[in-house]
Amino acid sequence: MKSIKQIIFMALVIVTSACNDYIDVVPDNVATLDNAFALRNEAEKYLFTCYSYLPRHGSADYNPAFFGGDELIPGIDMANGINPRYLIIGRQGISTVYMDFWDGYNGGQMQRSSGDGKGAYDAIRDCNIFLENIGRVPDMTEGERQRWIAEVEFLKAYYHFWLVKQYGPVIIVDENLPIDAGIEDVKQYRNTLDECFDYIVELLDKVIANEYLPDKITNEAEELGRVTRMIAKAVKCEVLINRASPLFNGNTFYTGMKDKRGIEIFNPNKSEEEKLQRWIEARDACLDAIQFAEGLGHKLYYYTPGEYPGLSEETLAKLNIRMTITDKWNTEVIWGDANSWVGTQSKDLSLHSLPRDLDLNKIKNTTQRNNYAVPIKIAEQFYSKNGVPIAEDKTWNYTERYKLRQATEKEKYLIKEGETTCQLNFDREIRYYASLGFDRGIWFGQGKTDDNSCYYVQGRFGEAAANSVRNSWNYTGLWAKKLVHFKTVISEGTSGQTAVEYPFPIVRLSSLYLWYAEALNESGETDLGKIFEYVDKVRKRASLNGVEESWKAYSTNPDKLNTLIGRREIIQQERLIEFAFEGQRYWDMRRWLRAHTEFPKPLTGWNLKGETAEDYYNETTVLTPVFRIKNYFTPLSEIELRRNTNLLQNYGW
Repeated sequence: MKSIKQIIFMALVIVTSACNDYIDVVPDNVATLDNAFALRNEAEKYLFTCYSYLPRHGSADYNPAFFGGDELIPGIDMANGINPRYLIIGRQGISTVYMDFWDGYNGGQMQRSSGDGKGAYDAIRDCNIFLENIGRVPDMTEGERQRWIAEVEFLKAYYHFWLVKQYGPVIIVDENLPIDAGIEDVKQYRNTLDECFDYIVELLDKVIANEYLPDKITNEAEELGRVTRMIAKAVKCEVLINRASPLFNGNTFYTGMKDKRGIEIFNPNKSEEEKLQRWIEARDACLDAIQFAEGLGHKLYYYTPGEYPGLSEETLAKLNIRMTITDKWNTEVIWGDANSWVGTQSKDLSLHSLPRDLDLNKIKNTTQRNNYAVPIKIAEQFYSKNGVPIAEDKTWNYTERYKLRQATEKEKYLIKEGETTCQLNFDREIRYYASLGFDRGIWFGQGKTDDNSCYYVQGRFGEAAANSVRNSWNYTGLWAKKLVHFKTVISEGTSGQTAVEYPFPIVRLSSLYLWYAEALNESGETDLGKIFEYVDKVRKRASLNGVEESWKAYSTNPDKLNTLIGRREIIQQERLIEFAFEGQRYWDMRRWLRAHTEFPKPLTGWNLKGETAEDYYNETTVLTPVFRIKNYFTPLSEIELRRNTNLLQNYGW
């Protein structure tokens, strides 16, 4: 690999502040690297220091994907305390860079206990220190040493990838510079985008080929969350899918961006053959990962009733979806984030996806919750019960979707029988009811698990789920129920809850399935059976018929199946639905180059002051987001540009 860059290492001092949720071990009172790698136990602490930088994928505050786009809106008291929100309201800038993972500020901190100034390059530096020194640890087997090397090389690749997704071309840091490096040696140039992706893939291939890296974790009591060959293969798929996608593959938005050397760092000029080849490589990697995963026993998750026999088909189908996320370390999860557990944190995705109350018995509980709201546009992206978009289902009246309708006995496991809500909530696919809480919708769990006496959401003004205090404020009247484990219960006292935590899933088997379908379609495959084979597996779990059958029977546009663009729309919408509220929409819209047209659309909710159904079901604008072409990539801070005059600023900043 040419043009591999280095970063200066100015002090031979161990990182003394780190945090890892599955194991919190860092070098304590160790003054030199000699001591840090003198024995296996000390070296293991450094290994977990390298792990401790993993992005907190399940954090509302440290992952830009939840509030940096258009999928969720924070409540009143939360709005000014969540850094990613500033991305979508036009506050991003070079003087204050939000989600600055380059330097580790304003939500870009990579270690929970480190405070500001610990970014991805600090993570990479510590990975390099580990790799440079692990060879001299005396009291460990060579097999274990090689396994640790593979793990840290994976982390190093992933930290580079995390930067590329947000900045585009970055400085590749393959080795640390010596302490006596000159000033000009420190002023590195950004590598080209192609060099960055090539380097990341090369590292991942090396990791995958390491015979000492386990295929999967067998010591689950102590090692869940650590890197495996399966995880490395899955992340390679994600890297290659991104490399092949329009944002990174021949994107002409950034034509002419040349550094002082005259090098065009975004590599915008790609032939159609070159762009196609990237999709072919992504396709092949995805198929390999799928076959490897299934060979290890990974399979799509289906909920087993166990302690709750006799549940209705509808409730079981909903739990198939909800528990895919919240049932920790289940068979579908390929990589769960042991550094990011969801359930009890102050800005927790789960607690704040719960309504303020479901029956008025917990209204005095002051525990913050209810603050994360879903816009109506996200509710509308889910399919009808026939498995096609509601705007093109010939049996579904799209123009009257906000009209009122009373629920009957036939809908009793989805909508409270006898209650009135809007047409939008009727005749939808099961993922709609599993993923969303809405006024008059059935909410299984949270203390009630009898199918015939479940809670239902009462969201109108003055009712149990309505806003009543500033610190628990939902702006739209829609909740991301999917993120809440059904056994989590809010206490009836003045505070507290019994929360069921889970490690946030980074990659699921269904991720591989839908990436593969996308890559098949984009690489020139026209056999509908092949393209939709794995999409249909995901749809089957959602109680839907296959794509071909559904479109031919119910769509007003059945010919969509027969064009590349039409199939692309189908596959993309399937991803948006399947991974709703999992932090994927933000990245997908960016890599598809759809963010600048989709994100600025007004985000709306219901009229929360409405006491009656007639008043409540009126669409109101909550937020008009700001997203321009320049917002696809994070700017470099003005401080960083002054420090390194060889850096080229991103477009528009």
